Amino acid sequence: MKAEGRVFKYGDNVDTDVIIPARYLNSSDPAELATHCMEDIDKDFVKKVQKGDIIVANKNFGCGSSREHAPIAIKAAGVSCVIAETFARIFYRNSINIGLPIIECPEAAKAIEAGDEVEVDFDSGVITDKTTGKSYTGQAFPEFMQKIIKAEGLINYINQK
Repeated sequence: MKAEGRVFKYGDNVDTDVIIPARYLNSSDPAELATHCMEDIDKDFVKKVQKGDIIVANKNFGCGSSREHAPIAIKAAGVSCVIAETFARIFYRNSINIGLPIIECPEAAKAIEAGDEVEVDFDSGVITDKTTGKSYTGQAFPEFMQKIIKAEGLINYINQK
């Protein structure tokens, strides 16, 4: 499995309240959540993001509340992968549970810039910045996690069994 897209870059401690502001939590519709994704940190994100694009961030991405709405909004906005130095643990788990690929790689998170074209190979964990030609090795997904992501989330994966 691979992801490929243009990068949106953010810093440390991007919390779930800026990923999807609490004022929109009255909806659980992924398409509705996507229209407000990242708006409190990047007003133009929803206007510019295209299917396949990638979010790159620094430390502790997805901190804050444990709401699943945050990874759902990111995935529904068309983001194919999130790369960060580190993730908040509950965000990491929620992302896998809803089928949003995320990968920790401090070197890539520091070096990749906004607007770069990036490819991620989930089998090997290799992240290639096609803009600069540099590659980084992140943590490859274990086979069972790849199956969950391929099934578009844990519930679908279980239902397929």
